[in-house]
Amino acid sequence: MDPQTTAPAAREFQVMAKPIGPICNLDCTYCYYLKKEYLYPKGESFRMSEELLEKYILQHIQASPKPMISFAWHGGEPTILGLDYFRKIVELQRKHQPSGRRIVNGIQTNGTLLDEEWGRFLAEEGFYVGLSLDGPQELHDGYRVTKGQKPTFKQVMGAYKLLRRHKVHVDLLCVVHNLNVHHPIQVYRFFKEMGVEYLQFLPLVERLENGGGVSQQTAPSEAFGTFLCAVFDEWVRQDVGKIVVQIFDEAARPALGMEHALCIFRETCGDVVVLEHNGDFYSCDHFVTPEYRLGNIRETHLAELIESPAQRNFGAAKRDTLPRYCRECPVRDMCNGGCPKDRFIKTPDGEEGLNYLCAGYKKFFLHSREPLRKLAALWRNGEPIEKLMQIVQAEDVKASPQTGRNDPCPCGSGKKYKRCCLGKVSAQP
Repeated sequence: MDPQTTAPAAREFQVMAKPIGPICNLDCTYCYYLKKEYLYPKGESFRMSEELLEKYILQHIQASPKPMISFAWHGGEPTILGLDYFRKIVELQRKHQPSGRRIVNGIQTNGTLLDEEWGRFLAEEGFYVGLSLDGPQELHDGYRVTKGQKPTFKQVMGAYKLLRRHKVHVDLLCVVHNLNVHHPIQVYRFFKEMGVEYLQFLPLVERLENGGGVSQQTAPSEAFGTFLCAVFDEWVRQDVGKIVVQIFDEAARPALGMEHALCIFRETCGDVVVLEHNGDFYSCDHFVTPEYRLGNIRETHLAELIESPAQRNFGAAKRDTLPRYCRECPVRDMCNGGCPKDRFIKTPDGEEGLNYLCAGYKKFFLHSREPLRKLAALWRNGEPIEKLMQIVQAEDVKASPQTGRNDPCPCGSGKKYKRCCLGKVSAQP
């Protein structure tokens, strides 16, 4: 395909670009990507060459269908490449940036290699940073360790403070595993006390290679649902409009008449792809295996790979293989079967293809559906969504009519009723 006549992709997409491949300075026990090193010859350099980096940046710009062009840098641990490598990335982007279009960058990092120079660069260039942190120290350090099995909590907290000091946009990513899943309020309040504004909860589902179930580290499905419900109950009473929790935002989208932004909850998928260090293109970050390698950008343009029949079929299979149990589910529009990687158990009537997390997701989506409908109504009426907290708190108090002025408030704030929701209830029509 002639670079000068390349047509953009017909849909928006995200490339998880891995310019250092699976190489990482940590040895997190649950990491699924470290083993991808074995897909490539032993001794191969995993550092994307400058020549290939420029080719990718140019193709990505050409393929992007919208005025804003978004790059996402992943690994492994991308900061291993060093700051000068990312300065080169920005230089190449500016070289090829079309007039009137904007380029934004995101980077997912464990934070352990960040320093003041990194902080200044990320702030000056407007990077969005995803930082991995699994909660308080004893829960984070259970699995997120160095190659020498040393804890990393203090380093990650230092990185968070550094990024906040430089006013970098930080999105905290918390993997929910068997250790922290049973402590939802402790985990959530820990993040609140840090001043976190953007928060993702990523459930760990680690399937055993012999197909005999899931690992001990995996978050039990029901427990994950309970975790989300507990966090939601505090968020909906105290933190609406203050903290963006990704899965709550996604759960609200059907009521708001919006398409899901997160691929795992869309009806079809296939628009979040992977580019490895040598130019190999894979269908998805969770399907980096030989059968899902669709080509290499050295031979086939990125736009062609994204729009290829194989990639389209990969995305459509999510919808087309949905079990009847899911198709008839009352919260299908909030879930759409979840991520295909986790659809390996049977439905109650014995059909294959149910998501391992189904019980947990269903519990949470049913629990949150009515409050989120109220949130959607506020939004449609042009009222502040923060009013939802007042509505829910008033409902709590009405459901506990015997609450005394000096009793703990039923909303769960920890304050006395007279200093919390008593006045709010009186003000309700």
